[in-house]
Amino acid sequence: MKKSLIFFALISSNLQAEECGNITIADMNWNSASLMAHIDQYILNQGFDCDAELIPGDSIPTITSMLNKGQPDIAPEFWTNGSKEALAEGIAEKRLRKAGRSLSEGGEEGFWIPAYLLEEYPNINTLAGIKENADIFTHPEDSELSAFYSCPAGWVCQITTENLFKALNLEEAGFETVDPGSAAGLSGSIAKAFTRKEPWFGYYWSPTEVLGKYDMVKVDFGTGTDIEGYQTCITQPDCLEPKATMYPASPVYSITTESFAINSPPAYEYISKRSFNNRQMSKLLAWMEDNQADSEEAMYHFFETYPELWQAWLPKEISQKVLKSL
Repeated sequence: MKKSLIFFALISSNLQAEECGNITIADMNWNSASLMAHIDQYILNQGFDCDAELIPGDSIPTITSMLNKGQPDIAPEFWTNGSKEALAEGIAEKRLRKAGRSLSEGGEEGFWIPAYLLEEYPNINTLAGIKENADIFTHPEDSELSAFYSCPAGWVCQITTENLFKALNLEEAGFETVDPGSAAGLSGSIAKAFTRKEPWFGYYWSPTEVLGKYDMVKVDFGTGTDIEGYQTCITQPDCLEPKATMYPASPVYSITTESFAINSPPAYEYISKRSFNNRQMSKLLAWMEDNQADSEEAMYHFFETYPELWQAWLPKEISQKVLKSL
Protein backbone atom coordinates (compact mmCIF):
# COMPACT_ATOMS: atom_id res chain seq x y z
CA MET A 1 0.00 0.00 0.00
CA LYS A 2 2.80 2.38 0.95
CA LYS A 3 4.62 1.66 -2.31
CA SER A 4 1.43 2.31 -4.26
CA LEU A 5 0.98 5.70 -2.61
CA ILE A 6 4.57 6.62 -3.38
CA PHE A 7 4.07 5.50 -6.99
CA PHE A 8 0.92 7.58 -7.43
CA ALA A 9 2.60 10.59 -5.79
CA LEU A 10 5.44 10.34 -8.30
CA ILE A 11 2.99 10.01 -11.18
CA SER A 12 1.08 13.08 -9.90
CA SER A 13 4.31 15.06 -9.62
CA ASN A 14 5.36 14.11 -13.14
CA LEU A 15 1.95 15.03 -14.54
CA GLN A 16 2.19 18.45 -12.87
CA ALA A 17 5.63 18.98 -14.43
CA GLU A 18 4.30 17.90 -17.85
CA GLU A 19 1.31 20.23 -17.51
CA CYS A 20 3.59 23.13 -16.66
CA GLY A 21 6.32 22.44 -19.21
CA ASN A 22 8.10 25.27 -21.05
CA ILE A 23 6.92 28.77 -20.14
CA THR A 24 8.06 32.19 -21.32
CA ILE A 25 7.74 35.27 -19.13
CA ALA A 26 8.04 38.86 -20.36
CA ASP A 27 10.90 40.63 -18.58
CA MET A 28 9.68 44.20 -19.05
CA ASN A 29 12.24 46.99 -19.03
CA TRP A 30 11.11 48.73 -15.85
CA ASN A 31 12.11 47.57 -12.39
CA SER A 32 8.82 46.54 -10.78
CA ALA A 33 7.81 44.40 -13.78
CA SER A 34 11.29 42.91 -14.11
CA LEU A 35 11.35 42.05 -10.40
CA MET A 36 7.97 40.30 -10.70
CA ALA A 37 9.22 38.39 -13.74
CA HIS A 38 12.24 37.09 -11.82
CA ILE A 39 10.08 36.14 -8.82
CA ASP A 40 7.65 34.30 -11.10
CA GLN A 41 10.43 32.46 -12.90
CA TYR A 42 11.99 31.26 -9.64
CA ILE A 43 8.72 30.17 -8.03
CA LEU A 44 7.45 28.43 -11.16
CA ASN A 45 10.73 26.59 -11.66
CA GLN A 46 11.45 25.66 -8.05
CA GLY A 47 7.89 25.26 -6.79
CA PHE A 48 5.96 23.96 -9.79
CA ASP A 49 8.75 22.16 -11.69
CA CYS A 50 8.27 24.38 -14.74
CA ASP A 51 10.92 25.28 -17.27
CA ALA A 52 10.33 29.03 -17.24
CA GLU A 53 12.43 31.37 -19.37
CA LEU A 54 12.59 35.16 -19.31
CA ILE A 55 12.40 37.00 -22.62
CA PRO A 56 12.69 40.77 -23.19
CA GLY A 57 9.40 42.65 -23.25
CA ASP A 58 7.79 46.07 -23.74
CA SER A 59 4.14 46.92 -23.23
CA ILE A 60 2.90 47.17 -26.82
CA PRO A 61 5.20 44.56 -28.44
CA THR A 62 4.42 42.06 -25.66
CA ILE A 63 0.63 42.28 -25.84
CA THR A 64 0.82 42.17 -29.66
CA SER A 65 3.01 39.06 -29.56
CA MET A 66 0.75 37.37 -27.00
CA LEU A 67 -2.26 38.05 -29.23
CA ASN A 68 -0.72 36.97 -32.53
CA LYS A 69 1.88 34.37 -31.55
CA GLY A 70 0.76 33.10 -28.14
CA GLN A 71 4.11 34.12 -26.64
CA PRO A 72 5.17 35.03 -24.03
CA ASP A 73 2.88 33.03 -21.75
CA ILE A 74 2.94 35.62 -18.96
CA ALA A 75 3.16 39.41 -18.76
CA PRO A 76 3.60 39.89 -14.98
CA GLU A 77 2.78 43.62 -14.83
CA PHE A 78 0.50 45.05 -17.50
CA TRP A 79 -1.01 48.53 -17.23
CA THR A 80 -4.37 47.83 -18.83
CA ASN A 81 -5.53 51.42 -19.49
CA GLY A 82 -3.10 51.81 -22.34
CA SER A 83 -4.20 48.74 -24.33
CA LYS A 84 -7.83 48.11 -23.40
CA GLU A 85 -8.94 47.28 -26.94
CA ALA A 86 -6.17 44.77 -27.60
CA LEU A 87 -6.72 43.13 -24.22
CA ALA A 88 -10.50 42.99 -24.67
CA GLU A 89 -10.04 41.46 -28.12
CA GLY A 90 -7.70 38.80 -26.77
CA ILE A 91 -10.03 37.90 -23.91
CA ALA A 92 -13.13 37.80 -26.14
CA GLU A 93 -11.38 35.51 -28.61
CA LYS A 94 -10.07 33.31 -25.78
CA ARG A 95 -6.44 34.01 -26.58
CA LEU A 96 -5.64 35.98 -23.42
CA ARG A 97 -6.71 35.83 -19.82
CA LYS A 98 -6.61 38.57 -17.18
CA ALA A 99 -5.24 37.02 -13.99
CA GLY A 100 -4.99 38.82 -10.63
CA ARG A 101 -4.01 42.40 -9.97
CA SER A 102 -0.22 42.51 -9.87
CA LEU A 103 -0.49 45.94 -8.20
CA SER A 104 -3.50 45.67 -5.93
CA GLU A 105 -4.05 49.43 -5.71
CA GLY A 106 -3.46 50.10 -9.38
CA GLY A 107 -1.00 52.51 -10.88
CA GLU A 108 -0.92 56.29 -10.98
CA GLU A 109 0.21 58.32 -13.97
CA GLY A 110 0.52 62.03 -14.58
CA PHE A 111 2.64 65.04 -15.48
CA TRP A 112 4.78 66.13 -12.53
CA ILE A 113 7.02 68.91 -11.22
CA PRO A 114 9.40 69.03 -8.22
CA ALA A 115 7.62 70.25 -5.08
CA TYR A 116 10.31 72.86 -4.41
CA LEU A 117 9.15 74.87 -7.43
CA LEU A 118 5.94 75.75 -5.56
CA GLU A 119 7.95 77.88 -3.13
CA GLU A 120 8.77 80.35 -5.89
CA TYR A 121 5.85 79.70 -8.27
CA PRO A 122 2.74 78.98 -6.16
CA ASN A 123 0.45 78.07 -9.08
CA ILE A 124 2.93 76.01 -11.09
CA ASN A 125 1.13 72.80 -10.15
CA THR A 126 -1.62 73.83 -12.60
CA LEU A 127 -1.54 73.80 -16.38
CA ALA A 128 -2.00 77.57 -16.44
CA GLY A 129 0.98 77.97 -14.10
CA ILE A 130 3.11 75.69 -16.26
CA LYS A 131 2.38 77.75 -19.36
CA GLU A 132 2.93 81.06 -17.56
CA ASN A 133 6.38 79.91 -16.46
CA ALA A 134 7.32 77.83 -19.48
CA ASP A 135 10.64 79.64 -19.92
CA ILE A 136 12.10 78.19 -16.69
CA PHE A 137 11.97 74.61 -18.10
CA THR A 138 15.02 75.01 -20.31
CA HIS A 139 15.37 72.46 -23.11
CA PRO A 140 18.73 70.61 -22.87
CA GLU A 141 19.40 71.02 -26.61
CA ASP A 142 17.83 74.40 -27.38
CA SER A 143 17.68 77.23 -24.85
CA GLU A 144 14.93 78.90 -26.88
CA LEU A 145 12.57 76.00 -26.16
CA SER A 146 11.01 74.59 -22.99
CA ALA A 147 11.45 70.92 -22.10
CA PHE A 148 8.76 68.36 -21.48
CA TYR A 149 10.21 64.95 -20.57
CA SER A 150 8.14 62.30 -22.29
CA CYS A 151 7.62 58.60 -21.73
CA PRO A 152 10.34 56.35 -23.23
CA ALA A 153 9.75 55.18 -26.80
CA GLY A 154 8.05 51.80 -27.14
CA TRP A 155 5.97 52.08 -23.99
CA VAL A 156 2.17 52.47 -24.03
CA CYS A 157 2.57 55.79 -22.23
CA GLN A 158 4.51 57.19 -25.19
CA ILE A 159 1.21 57.32 -27.07
CA THR A 160 -0.71 58.92 -24.19
CA THR A 161 1.94 61.54 -23.46
CA GLU A 162 2.16 62.54 -27.12
CA ASN A 163 -1.62 62.86 -27.40
CA LEU A 164 -1.93 64.82 -24.16
CA PHE A 165 1.01 67.05 -25.14
CA LYS A 166 -1.02 67.94 -28.24
CA ALA A 167 -4.36 68.22 -26.40
CA LEU A 168 -2.89 70.57 -23.79
CA ASN A 169 -1.39 72.83 -26.51
CA LEU A 170 2.04 72.62 -24.92
CA GLU A 171 3.84 73.18 -28.22
CA GLU A 172 2.08 76.54 -28.60
CA ALA A 173 3.35 77.42 -25.11
CA GLY A 174 6.94 76.85 -26.26
CA PHE A 175 7.48 73.24 -25.14
CA GLU A 176 9.15 70.45 -27.07
CA THR A 177 9.22 66.83 -25.95
CA VAL A 178 12.46 65.27 -24.77
CA ASP A 179 12.72 61.50 -25.31
CA PRO A 180 14.72 60.20 -22.32
CA GLY A 181 15.58 57.01 -24.19
CA SER A 182 14.84 54.67 -21.30
CA ALA A 183 13.36 54.46 -17.82
CA ALA A 184 16.85 55.07 -16.43
CA GLY A 185 17.18 58.17 -18.58
CA LEU A 186 13.86 59.54 -17.37
CA SER A 187 14.56 58.92 -13.68
CA GLY A 188 18.09 60.24 -14.15
CA SER A 189 16.74 63.53 -15.47
CA ILE A 190 14.63 63.91 -12.30
CA ALA A 191 17.57 63.03 -10.03
CA LYS A 192 19.73 65.58 -11.84
CA ALA A 193 17.08 68.28 -11.44
CA PHE A 194 16.75 67.60 -7.70
CA THR A 195 20.52 67.62 -7.19
CA ARG A 196 20.74 71.04 -8.79
CA LYS A 197 17.33 72.28 -7.60
CA GLU A 198 16.40 72.99 -11.21
CA PRO A 199 12.95 73.07 -12.84
CA TRP A 200 11.66 69.81 -14.34
CA PHE A 201 8.36 68.99 -16.06
CA GLY A 202 7.35 65.65 -17.49
CA TYR A 203 5.61 62.30 -17.32
CA TYR A 204 6.04 59.76 -14.51
CA TRP A 205 4.15 56.97 -12.76
CA SER A 206 3.73 55.26 -9.40
CA PRO A 207 4.67 53.04 -7.61
CA THR A 208 8.32 53.83 -8.29
CA GLU A 209 11.45 54.41 -6.28
CA VAL A 210 11.67 57.87 -7.84
CA LEU A 211 8.36 59.18 -6.47
CA GLY A 212 9.17 57.53 -3.17
CA LYS A 213 12.57 59.22 -3.02
CA TYR A 214 11.79 62.64 -4.50
CA ASP A 215 8.97 64.98 -3.50
CA MET A 216 7.03 65.49 -6.71
CA VAL A 217 3.67 67.19 -7.28
CA LYS A 218 1.19 66.19 -9.98
CA VAL A 219 0.11 68.97 -12.35
CA ASP A 220 -3.65 69.61 -12.40
CA PHE A 221 -4.85 70.09 -15.98
CA GLY A 222 -8.14 71.57 -14.72
CA THR A 223 -10.06 69.14 -16.90
CA GLY A 224 -11.15 66.36 -14.58
CA THR A 225 -10.97 62.80 -15.90
CA ASP A 226 -12.70 61.78 -19.10
CA ILE A 227 -12.36 58.00 -18.96
CA GLU A 228 -14.15 57.36 -22.26
CA GLY A 229 -12.13 59.98 -24.11
CA TYR A 230 -8.94 58.63 -22.60
CA GLN A 231 -9.68 55.06 -23.62
CA THR A 232 -11.06 55.74 -27.11
CA CYS A 233 -8.62 58.44 -28.23
CA ILE A 234 -5.75 59.35 -25.88
CA THR A 235 -4.48 55.74 -25.78
CA GLN A 236 -4.74 55.34 -29.56
CA PRO A 237 -1.84 56.09 -31.94
CA ASP A 238 -4.28 57.41 -34.57
CA CYS A 239 -6.12 59.80 -32.23
CA LEU A 240 -6.74 62.79 -34.53
CA GLU A 241 -8.42 65.22 -32.12
CA PRO A 242 -7.25 64.42 -28.58
CA LYS A 243 -9.05 66.23 -25.79
CA ALA A 244 -7.31 67.03 -22.51
CA THR A 245 -8.00 64.79 -19.53
CA MET A 246 -6.25 63.74 -16.38
CA TYR A 247 -4.98 60.17 -16.35
CA PRO A 248 -7.51 57.78 -14.82
CA ALA A 249 -6.20 55.36 -12.22
CA SER A 250 -4.73 52.43 -14.12
CA PRO A 251 -5.67 48.86 -13.18
CA VAL A 252 -2.48 46.78 -13.32
CA TYR A 253 -2.93 43.06 -13.96
CA SER A 254 -0.92 39.98 -14.73
CA ILE A 255 -1.90 38.83 -18.23
CA THR A 256 -1.47 35.26 -19.44
CA THR A 257 -2.25 33.37 -22.60
CA GLU A 258 -5.37 31.23 -22.50
CA SER A 259 -3.29 28.14 -23.32
CA PHE A 260 -1.10 28.68 -20.24
CA ALA A 261 -4.16 29.06 -18.01
CA ILE A 262 -5.71 25.86 -19.39
CA ASN A 263 -2.56 23.74 -19.50
CA SER A 264 -1.07 24.81 -16.16
CA PRO A 265 -3.91 25.44 -13.67
CA PRO A 266 -1.74 25.35 -10.48
CA ALA A 267 0.80 27.76 -12.00
CA TYR A 268 -1.99 30.02 -13.27
CA GLU A 269 -3.54 30.08 -9.79
CA TYR A 270 -0.23 31.29 -8.37
CA ILE A 271 -0.02 34.08 -10.97
CA SER A 272 -3.59 35.07 -10.04
CA LYS A 273 -2.64 35.42 -6.36
CA ARG A 274 0.75 37.12 -6.74
CA SER A 275 0.16 40.78 -5.89
CA PHE A 276 1.86 43.78 -4.27
CA ASN A 277 0.43 46.97 -2.83
CA ASN A 278 2.15 50.23 -3.78
CA ARG A 279 3.91 50.58 -0.43
CA GLN A 280 5.44 47.11 -0.66
CA MET A 281 6.60 47.63 -4.21
CA SER A 282 7.95 51.12 -3.59
CA LYS A 283 10.02 49.76 -0.68
CA LEU A 284 11.48 47.06 -2.90
CA LEU A 285 12.24 49.56 -5.66
CA ALA A 286 13.88 51.93 -3.19
CA TRP A 287 16.05 49.03 -1.94
CA MET A 288 17.10 48.32 -5.53
CA GLU A 289 17.99 51.97 -6.02
CA ASP A 290 19.90 52.32 -2.76
CA ASN A 291 21.86 49.11 -3.29
CA GLN A 292 22.32 49.42 -7.06
CA ALA A 293 20.78 45.96 -7.27
CA ASP A 294 19.49 44.24 -10.37
CA SER A 295 16.21 42.33 -10.52
CA GLU A 296 17.75 38.98 -9.59
CA GLU A 297 19.43 40.41 -6.50
CA ALA A 298 16.19 42.15 -5.52
CA MET A 299 14.35 38.86 -5.96
CA TYR A 300 16.53 37.14 -3.36
CA HIS A 301 16.15 40.16 -1.05
CA PHE A 302 12.38 39.85 -1.44
CA PHE A 303 12.33 36.13 -0.62
CA GLU A 304 14.43 36.76 2.49
CA THR A 305 12.64 39.88 3.70
CA TYR A 306 8.99 39.12 2.92
CA PRO A 307 8.46 35.36 3.50
CA GLU A 308 4.97 35.91 4.91
CA LEU A 309 3.93 37.66 1.69
CA TRP A 310 5.14 35.21 -0.94
CA GLN A 311 4.27 32.10 1.09
CA ALA A 312 0.65 33.32 1.28
CA TRP A 313 0.49 33.09 -2.52
CA LEU A 314 1.30 29.38 -2.54
CA PRO A 315 -0.01 26.07 -1.24
CA LYS A 316 2.01 24.98 1.78
CA GLU A 317 3.80 22.12 0.01
CA ILE A 318 4.84 24.43 -2.84
CA SER A 319 6.07 27.20 -0.53
CA GLN A 320 8.15 24.59 1.35
CA LYS A 321 9.77 23.49 -1.92
CA VAL A 322 10.67 27.09 -2.75
CA LEU A 323 11.94 27.70 0.78
CA LYS A 324 14.11 24.58 0.65
CA SER A 325 15.58 25.61 -2.70
CA LEU A 326 16.59 28.97 -1.23
